[in-house]
Amino acid sequence: MKIIIIGAGPGGYETALEAAKRGIEVVLVEKGNVGGTCLNEGCIPTKVMCRSAEVLEEMRSASDFGVIACSGTEEMSKIDFGKVRQRKSEVVEQLRSGVETLLDYKLITLLHGRAVIKDAHTVEVDGNEYVSDYIIVATGSSSASLNVQGGDLPGLLSSREMLDIDHVPSSLCVIGAGVIGLEFASVFSSFGSRVTVLEYCGQILPRFDSDLAKRLKQSLSKRGIEIVTSAAVQSVSVGDEAYGRGQSYRVEYEFKGKKEELVAERVLVAVGRRPVVDGLGLENAGVEYSPKGIAVDDNMQTTCTSIYAIGDVTGKMMLAHAAVYQGLRALNHICGQSDGIDLSIVPSAVFTMPEAASVGMTEEECKGKGIACKAVKSFFRANGKAVALGQTDGFVKIVVSDGDGTGYKDGQILGCHMFGPHAADLIAEMTVLICRKSTIEDLSSIIHAHPTLSEVFRV
Repeated sequence: MKIIIIGAGPGGYETALEAAKRGIEVVLVEKGNVGGTCLNEGCIPTKVMCRSAEVLEEMRSASDFGVIACSGTEEMSKIDFGKVRQRKSEVVEQLRSGVETLLDYKLITLLHGRAVIKDAHTVEVDGNEYVSDYIIVATGSSSASLNVQGGDLPGLLSSREMLDIDHVPSSLCVIGAGVIGLEFASVFSSFGSRVTVLEYCGQILPRFDSDLAKRLKQSLSKRGIEIVTSAAVQSVSVGDEAYGRGQSYRVEYEFKGKKEELVAERVLVAVGRRPVVDGLGLENAGVEYSPKGIAVDDNMQTTCTSIYAIGDVTGKMMLAHAAVYQGLRALNHICGQSDGIDLSIVPSAVFTMPEAASVGMTEEECKGKGIACKAVKSFFRANGKAVALGQTDGFVKIVVSDGDGTGYKDGQILGCHMFGPHAADLIAEMTVLICRKSTIEDLSSIIHAHPTLSEVFRV
């Protein structure tokens, strides 16, 4: 058997490696660097910056822990942005090199070029044609544009360009309070930028639990980040004021029926991502798709039975780890194997300070589906480890079934939504419990080490 995979992001390269382990010959095509958006201009480099910001904040509060790190507090709060950028590049290069080494496998042929599907079994790469039994499309997504007057002005930053900025702007306007926008807002606020976030929806993190979003907004606001929700951006123009490096942008928006404006040195456009579907030749094989992504069934199979699509290009859950498991599902289906993967239960994390994380259904989703539910909460301020860390801001909200009448066990855990120290790591425990259809009573019988942050789940 032979498979062609278009796109060497996490979904593509992980699927290629698993297929090769099963003895399947793979041609993996990538037009850029292996690792895709996640490794090169997304998940990994942003987390390097998040870590630098975290260390900086710890240094600023060192005296609270009886630690005198250097001679003066002013020195403690400095950031060497050049070294931050250097470390970011080194980490990305290290991990990319590791992926390239893994792909140096006898059954994997890695091609660098642009792929076009010619028919249900043929892919052309820079003039050369390759034939396979199956094709898996894993081309990912790209930053969405800002569809307003001046939304295409030179100098407006996407997330990729924000990672390559060569200085810390004195002021930063972030348009969009999703995961990407909030992470950059958190990081550059720590680095010293005056940050304003404008969000069109009524809450930050629109797809997250409303309680979590409300409390996280309060927490970020306490750090000096100005967040304006229900703000409809109308236009962006070059400002008259000279900021930082002698440039500025004027952002006009509507808030509660009134015209408002702000001026900032730089503007980050973080209004979502769009599946990369154009130019792939999908129509040549009868694959149904739209600007929202490629249509797939539960096995990630497209309307052409020999072609599958995984990851961001499907427009479903735009997360690297979701792409990996979608790829595994597709490969299992190709091989005629069943699996126990529940693609509806995918944890997500936001690496702000404090972190936020979520898995499963929210209260709003349950009510929308007619599922009787209730929520139980606990708070980090009552957790001994959090108090010792000096990181008590945050809570855990567990959504459970309230009765047996809707197809769920009484007390079955349906979702968990939290923010606080190490929330991104802690959410894994709740993911396991939800996947195993555990109840809140099952959770209460699990012994957690003391003192640990995981004890916050003792609701």
